[in-house]
Amino acid sequence: MTTTHPTPDPAPFFTPDPQTAARSRIADFARWAARHQDAGAVHEPTDYEALYRWSVTDLEGFWEAVWQYFDIDATTPYERVLAEETMPGARWFPGATLNYVHHAVRHLHPDAPAITALDETGAAYEITGRQLRARVASVAATLRDLGVATGDRVVGYLPNTPHAIIAFLATASLGAVWSVCGQDYAPKAAADRFAQLEPTVLITADGYLFNGTTHDRRTASLELAAALPTLKGTVLVDHLGLTWPEGTRPGPAVPWEEAATRVEYLAITPVPFDHPLWVVFSSGTTGLPKGIVHGHGGVLLEHLKTLGLHSDLGVGDRLLWYTTTHWMMWNLVASTLLTGATTCTYDGSPAPQARPDILWQLAARHKVTVFGTSPHYLLAMAKLGIEPAAHDLSAVRVIGCTGSALPASTYPWVRDHVGAGTQLASTSGGTDVVSGFAGSAPTTPVWAGELSAPHLGVALAAYDAEGTAVFDQVGELVVTRPMPSMPVHFWNDPDGSRYREAYFGVYPGVWRHGDWITHTSHGSVIVHGRSDATLNRNGVRLGSSDIHDIVERLPEITEALVVGVEEPDGGYWMPLFVVLADGAVLDGALRDRILDAIRTGASPRHVPDEILAVPALPHTRTGKKLEVPVKRLLQGVAADQVLNLGAVDDPEPIAHFARLGAQRSKRSTDHR
Repeated sequence: MTTTHPTPDPAPFFTPDPQTAARSRIADFARWAARHQDAGAVHEPTDYEALYRWSVTDLEGFWEAVWQYFDIDATTPYERVLAEETMPGARWFPGATLNYVHHAVRHLHPDAPAITALDETGAAYEITGRQLRARVASVAATLRDLGVATGDRVVGYLPNTPHAIIAFLATASLGAVWSVCGQDYAPKAAADRFAQLEPTVLITADGYLFNGTTHDRRTASLELAAALPTLKGTVLVDHLGLTWPEGTRPGPAVPWEEAATRVEYLAITPVPFDHPLWVVFSSGTTGLPKGIVHGHGGVLLEHLKTLGLHSDLGVGDRLLWYTTTHWMMWNLVASTLLTGATTCTYDGSPAPQARPDILWQLAARHKVTVFGTSPHYLLAMAKLGIEPAAHDLSAVRVIGCTGSALPASTYPWVRDHVGAGTQLASTSGGTDVVSGFAGSAPTTPVWAGELSAPHLGVALAAYDAEGTAVFDQVGELVVTRPMPSMPVHFWNDPDGSRYREAYFGVYPGVWRHGDWITHTSHGSVIVHGRSDATLNRNGVRLGSSDIHDIVERLPEITEALVVGVEEPDGGYWMPLFVVLADGAVLDGALRDRILDAIRTGASPRHVPDEILAVPALPHTRTGKKLEVPVKRLLQGVAADQVLNLGAVDDPEPIAHFARLGAQRSKRSTDHR
């Protein structure tokens, strides 16, 4: 049974300026497609709805238009755009050979910044297009000398600095396969990912900066290297200026300064369209993380579409998106180079205690045009009383936001405290496709609390339990036609069974992503949370994010988590856990305020059975709340059977919920 979602005020919160929309790259693409492709239904270049309809009804015409509009430079041509439209197993651009790296460096101005490196102290340095190309060529030659060949794997244990992007491009230029994770991962957690790949080379840093503290990761790096028996060599990055102990280096070891300063020619290896580019890993909260493999061509086209058309990035633009190297947003940050724009890396906390507004300071100083962050960050800025507009943010035209559902209350805050003319573009996607399913574009209106529309080329729908597309009611997010950036395969999944089970087990031939959404009658998309964490009150499905959004607006609440727990006696317990702000107390008055806010802001069905204060909530390392593991812990399942502690940001909240689950199980047993 599904619930109807009350349609909000149909008037958009934000409407693009017509002249600005007409000058956008997506409007130029629409004009180009109308002239060169069978996109005659797109009469107005700023008519996003018409362009979208064409993009999902004529897949071959649309993706061929993306190929041609962005002037993809293939070594050998493709035989056709889509040889087999099956999911899984779609064959895109068979016959084509190319390389992602060629497209990443070819539009960079030799003397303009390609990468601006930033950190939480406010320090910065730039790498020009000429310097980037030279360093990529040098590191590629070093990797080749260490034995890396086409198809081999190179892994990075690195913070979000230019070293990671350079290492990735060097790896991919050889036709080798890249994978990376941040240094906040313990060596074992990193090895759980990398050992699966049997890597040839490890590139690792001496440490990273976070919230005013330098974290020495030399010992952790050596432990990780020891856990990767296939290594032929290691490249050591001197990021913090720490000295690697003599005699304990994993050998043979090459200092970064030596690896990146050779004078070499950048020889780029052409590879088939679906040749593996990188392996990104699932959060790995249960069992070993899944290695998701994406191909050169699929990523190239998808990221040009997403960054070039939806984000309107091009030469002269600058993107600053807070991310870590193990979040898929890092992959998009690196792909900014495809558009000819400058990408900014950032090492540090997004809101360090000494300078909580540092990202806004940096955005102003470096004339950032697209600023990317998460809902949690924007909510934190509001609660801290930060005034971004105290800085000159006149260059910022878009605030991108992803990672979880963005509450409607955040939209007025951005308008009032960042800038009235700034578009707040909430986006939802996944590591699985390393891109977005729905978001905004320069030609789309924005409704508060909603994603403007499905992305171009994404045949998105909300399915009910019978597999029928529905509007204005909650359903499963599905994609009914293939996308070029869907995984080539999973690592170590020779028969494809894990891949099929992950996305196609519920609706054969249709991608089921695992999110509850509402596809509204005015074209937008509302995300309600993970469908595997659904709240089910008397057969009525409720989205957890609908409750989180309301509760987290209250100044006394830092964070909230609601779960629905099926109990052995057939009962259903729906507790709400809250993390209190400093000085707040969960007394009767605050409980009443929380309940009233949920009752009036959502519905009486959304009101929890109990409200409990907890010291902290557990998250994946990319900041997502662990709803399903918490539910299972509360059902009394042992923590080691529920999740891999190496995949969480802090194990202490897990222990807290495990104790609570054990207590409930004991009480249940005593009452029998």
